[in-house]
Amino acid sequence: MTDSPEIVFSVDGPVGRIHLNKPKSLNSLTQNMCAGMYEHLVRWAADDDIHAVVVTGEGDRAFCAGGDVIQVSTGGKKDPVAAREFFRVEYEMDLAIADFPKPYISLIDGIVMGGGLGISVNGRYRVMSEHIMAAMPETGIGLLPDVGATAFLNKCPGRIGLYLGLTGARLDTADALHAGFATHFVPRDRQQNLLESLVSAEYLGDNFEIVEGIIALFSGDPGDSKLRARQKDIDRLFASDDVEEIVSAVEADGSELAAETLKAFGHMSPTSLKITAKQLADNPGISVKDALILEYRMVSQVLLRHEFYEGIRAALVDRDRSPKWKPATLADVTTDYVDAHFESLGDGELVLNPIF
Repeated sequence: MTDSPEIVFSVDGPVGRIHLNKPKSLNSLTQNMCAGMYEHLVRWAADDDIHAVVVTGEGDRAFCAGGDVIQVSTGGKKDPVAAREFFRVEYEMDLAIADFPKPYISLIDGIVMGGGLGISVNGRYRVMSEHIMAAMPETGIGLLPDVGATAFLNKCPGRIGLYLGLTGARLDTADALHAGFATHFVPRDRQQNLLESLVSAEYLGDNFEIVEGIIALFSGDPGDSKLRARQKDIDRLFASDDVEEIVSAVEADGSELAAETLKAFGHMSPTSLKITAKQLADNPGISVKDALILEYRMVSQVLLRHEFYEGIRAALVDRDRSPKWKPATLADVTTDYVDAHFESLGDGELVLNPIF
């Protein structure tokens, strides 16, 4: 067994296990944790005695609340180019998860946001309990939906991906199933039994069929999805790829959804809203690999600007929840300024070579 204060790697019979071990910081991902996950996935992919990988989080508050963005912000202020390294390592890990040739199962209980969705949604099986809260809240900290979100948000039904990417709306388990973030619902009190069944199974034949059969034995119905019920309204209000047109549609609507959306937009970085809309609109059907390359380009540009550092200050450092965005309004965010976030990094572009 190899372990650290942050993450524990172990082998339990035919199963490689990854346990996030930072409950006080909601199991947020550091660069070293991402590097360790990548190294073990590469090793276990080549190990014929490992038939599946299971990822869990310590405690019942969070599976993983995302990347350690305070650490990234602190480093970025000193050297924004060097700070890209966190994202390079994280995205390399995310691609390894997406391309992993064996069953990769996330047992998700508690908060799962941002980078936490990166280490789960990019994998094959996302098993959520009844106590989850899922979200992509990056526009509220001056960032953008990353970790492959350009791909997985564009796979959501209708306009839900754009809605989630812009508003950071929080999802319960039924909503996460509708959005495609989850593949199965297994209650908290049955997840340990599921894990034990995966460990004790005989992997003779198709490992994916074996894992799917085991998960199905423990799976249930989480109930009705509010997100599903709102699908038509979301599709209507978010029909445009232009953020200002979306705002106009929402302002003209008197629904509860419209009121919630306007409140959410009031907290978001105008720049993040516009670059997110372009990011998703311009890349339907994008692969995870190409999504990560694009997102690396975008976050590299973000690290050179004001928004991210101000968003982290307001949300996580001073916690005054009053960010001073620059530009301050959607009207102030020009097309040229948006386009600058998509400019090539030249020799600094992210290179993701085949892993498996």
